[in-house]
Amino acid sequence: MRRVPVPWASPGEAVFYIVLILFAIGTINVFSASFVLAGQLLNDSYFFLKRHLFAFLIGMIGLAVTARLDYRRLVRFLPVLVAAVLAMLVAVHFGGVDANGARRWLKLGVKFQPSEFAKLAAILMTAAYIGPLLEKGRRVTIFSWPVIVTGVMGFLVLKQPDMGTAVVIVGLSLILYLPSGIPKRQVYGLMFGAAMGTVYLVYAAAYRAERILAWLDPWSYEQTSGYQTVQALMAIGSGSVFGAGLGVGASKFHYLPEAHTDFAFAVLCQEMGFAGAALVLLLFGLLAWYGIKITLHARDGFGMMAAAGATFLIVGQAVGNIAMVSGLLPVTGIPLPFISFGGTSLVVNMLATGLLISIGRLGGKTAEPAGEGGPEKESTRLKLVNRRLGRK
Repeated sequence: MRRVPVPWASPGEAVFYIVLILFAIGTINVFSASFVLAGQLLNDSYFFLKRHLFAFLIGMIGLAVTARLDYRRLVRFLPVLVAAVLAMLVAVHFGGVDANGARRWLKLGVKFQPSEFAKLAAILMTAAYIGPLLEKGRRVTIFSWPVIVTGVMGFLVLKQPDMGTAVVIVGLSLILYLPSGIPKRQVYGLMFGAAMGTVYLVYAAAYRAERILAWLDPWSYEQTSGYQTVQALMAIGSGSVFGAGLGVGASKFHYLPEAHTDFAFAVLCQEMGFAGAALVLLLFGLLAWYGIKITLHARDGFGMMAAAGATFLIVGQAVGNIAMVSGLLPVTGIPLPFISFGGTSLVVNMLATGLLISIGRLGGKTAEPAGEGGPEKESTRLKLVNRRLGRK
């Protein structure tokens, strides 16, 4: 069967080019969705675009450094990274910046959101614990230090309050345990605990319970909690096949709150139509495909788990955001990677991309033939894959 030619030579290159295309689409969408708001409130139609590009510049530097770095060296700096993230999350409660009834940001020269870095820390912590155990064939259990630390991080973020991000932080850690061979009773316990925790968190605050009711029937709450969902669905539906055209969509004219952040996908659908939405979905699908390939060809257990976590960080949030905007999930405030405006989120996603590229770059070397010790390393990698899949 003839192979379809692609413009990249490896999964790592594929991830890089896909992310650049997503960023280009996101940059156009961020400007289109924000220039009205920025012009009227800040007297600078390019305000959000300039911040978006600045965050991309910082993110590209981080991506370049991370991609060239041997990812295994990150384990040495993990205690410092975790301590710094915890310190920043605590600092938010005492000296954070308030906005829209929440305190989620720190300002140290530039304003940033520490909870975004907690997502990456959760992945690296869990991968550093599970990976070596898989290599040695030892038992993995959820009763471990990464679960405790990510639980603390999640609690600190929940107090900001930011339930959506708190769930993502804890979820990024816990989901890596599922394919690692933990006992079935722990899997069932995890599922039961997640269900009970969700119910408690939803009904612990009245506005969260109302969001659930608005999710089930947004049109009955059209002027209150269901307003964003209704406006998002109307924007998506009005896009037709090819959209109304860039900059022409009406939702940005104060009809859709957070049009350039959490609900950027709705603006994209309205202005680029089904074709634009399908392209974005295809790109995230390809990103997931190549992320999985990098995961399965990782050199070691840490790389395998870190690649899986980085892939889920990007693609999982994309699925969550698109489902939220489409009304399939309640409104949670999860951004759409590379498409939504959000400086810290963009930087962290670029760092996760760099991590994937680093793992793919070094993992690809393990498939070299005999003289370089290829078969032995390939055998080790296959053993890890089989152990994850529960094969003998």
